[in-house]
Amino acid sequence: MDITVIPSVNEARSDDLVNKTVIVIDVLRATSTMLTALAHGCDAIYPVETVLQAKQLLLEQQDWLAGGERYCKKIPGFDLGNSPFEYMDDKVASKTIILTTANGTRAIQKANRSGTVLIASLLNGRACAIEAAALNKDIVILCSGTQDVFAFEDGICAGQLIEELQGLSGQGKPVNVDDLGLSQLHAFRQVQSAMTEALLKSSNGKRLDKLGFREDVIYCSRMNLIPVVPVMQGGRLTLLPVKQLH
Repeated sequence: MDITVIPSVNEARSDDLVNKTVIVIDVLRATSTMLTALAHGCDAIYPVETVLQAKQLLLEQQDWLAGGERYCKKIPGFDLGNSPFEYMDDKVASKTIILTTANGTRAIQKANRSGTVLIASLLNGRACAIEAAALNKDIVILCSGTQDVFAFEDGICAGQLIEELQGLSGQGKPVNVDDLGLSQLHAFRQVQSAMTEALLKSSNGKRLDKLGFREDVIYCSRMNLIPVVPVMQGGRLTLLPVKQLH
């Protein structure tokens, strides 16, 4: 099994994703929020790139909810922003959500040209690694980044996934990791015992803290809290049951 890490969405080329298992990461906060919503009973999430696309879908499906952010703030007129805490109550249970964010949903749409797209964050790293290993294909870890620039927290999550995948390698093919992946694996090992502090010191962590979203950063820094995996199918995200490898 070969593992390649792509540092930001603008560096992802469609040809590099074909017939691969692509794991999309946007720790702060899109993939953490998507995972949280689905774990709290949301039926499905339609990730779209633009606000206009979200509004057009909402015109067709007026009983759906619209969520999203630009510059870390809720889009005017939308039901929800991009804080995972907005997606934990009965408001999202049994609902379909249209979601657009500055980076994460764009990365998902770009990855959607591949064979399989899984959604990861620190919250479900172990579960996602188990699912990806079970698919028995080469893996591309696509870090969404921020405004086309690499984001520290996404790289750390890539390192978490690689650590978990290496732990599973005795049950399948050996794991071959590219140089960026190796560097993120070592970075993850350095900060895993103080993950919250590390994320709060990152550029996005500091920005969110300044905007009043410190609790979001703390929540998104928790590892393996939610043992489920969102998968992209038919233009929407739903949950897969976790495979147990033997």
